[in-house]
Amino acid sequence: MEKEKNQNNTTKESQEPKKETPEVKKNLDNEDKDNTEQNKEESKEITPEEKITELEDKVTRTFAEMENQRRRFEKEKEEAFEYGGYSFAKEALNLIDNLERSKHVLETDEKLKNTEALKKSLEHLEIIKKDTISIFEKNNIKAIESINKKLDPNFHQAMIEIEDDTKEPGTIIQEIQKGFTIKDRLLRPSLVGVSKKISKKEEKTEKNEENIKDK
Repeated sequence: MEKEKNQNNTTKESQEPKKETPEVKKNLDNEDKDNTEQNKEESKEITPEEKITELEDKVTRTFAEMENQRRRFEKEKEEAFEYGGYSFAKEALNLIDNLERSKHVLETDEKLKNTEALKKSLEHLEIIKKDTISIFEKNNIKAIESINKKLDPNFHQAMIEIEDDTKEPGTIIQEIQKGFTIKDRLLRPSLVGVSKKISKKEEKTEKNEENIKDK
């Protein structure tokens, strides 16, 4: 009897459907999902026309990059040719500065004042200065015009302000050091003194002095 019961129980268990555990169900769902995505990818396979379009796009972008590099190289080459002597030209300006200093030293020497030697020395220095500037101009190095010009921060650097009511404020009335350009590029700015209006206190002082003189 016991053997028959055991056999019946075994038969019932084998006939009952197996219940899926949550983990097994999750794994099955994942497998179904992967299969679905794989099928979608297979269905989205790139067509030959799309591949050709993609390749054409890559080729176009490559040519565009090459053209940009070529233009950049040409620009750098032109700048190197045109401004290759920039540093040399800037250093060469010291020649003019030294000529100006030598001229100033001679002019302020008490022993040489009003002498023929001073006159001839200044003439020679002026000739050398003009020849130097002429050589500069032939190489597109030009002096910046300053006196009686309006201050331009692109070419001038104001060093001092000088009170002068005869000039419009900001007008250059003194040139401390001459500036130069090479083609369209600044070599160095002109160092200048610009005019400004006389202050009210000084105006009053001047008027008082004039009144005293009149009395």
